Amino acid sequence: MKKTSMDQLRRLLAAGLSLFALGACSTLRPGATPPPAFYALEGAPSAATLTVAVQPATAAPTLIVNPSHAAAGFDSQRIIYVREAHKLEYFAHSEWVDPPARMLAPLLVAALGSSGAFRAVVLTPSAAAADLRLDTEIVRLQHEFLSQPSRVRFTLRAYLVEDKTRRVLAWREFDAVVAAASEDPYGGVVAANSAVQTVLNELSAFCAETARLAPVAR
Repeated sequence: MKKTSMDQLRRLLAAGLSLFALGACSTLRPGATPPPAFYALEGAPSAATLTVAVQPATAAPTLIVNPSHAAAGFDSQRIIYVREAHKLEYFAHSEWVDPPARMLAPLLVAALGSSGAFRAVVLTPSAAAADLRLDTEIVRLQHEFLSQPSRVRFTLRAYLVEDKTRRVLAWREFDAVVAAASEDPYGGVVAANSAVQTVLNELSAFCAETARLAPVAR
């Protein structure tokens, strides 16, 4: 009887240790997480949105567009949202397909090319000679939950530079705010695309007008 009791005790202890080990493993093993959703900035304005007069192609300058930069915190694929002033947070399972500054570059080329104000618009690196150069920086691109409905703010700083002399002809900071249709990452992405579109339209008009009025060394 004594031996049987000891065997039973050993089996109970072994079973208890097994259950403890299983519990520990389930605690340490990360739970299944949904795969991230990836979103893009797309689209470009049409020439019909511009109100400035354009130059004949033979007299128009050539424009080189440098890759855009982004301020600290906005230079990754993470989608930023704000619930408190000065505090940036990131959606856990939603990302841009590429950093916004990288996605913006071809949109800039398409928008400026459609303005009709330039003989050609090319993205660096390029061997093409140019009269003007455009430098841009994304100051912020964030989904703000500070009011209802939430909204997306896109701020872009742009410098139009005479390429030969490196003289800044003009600069401007563009800021667009668009209300989100839904209080989730997708609603913010749709609003972000609309805000980017607005800034592209305004930037195209600004560059076309500056190129028309500013003398360029040739």
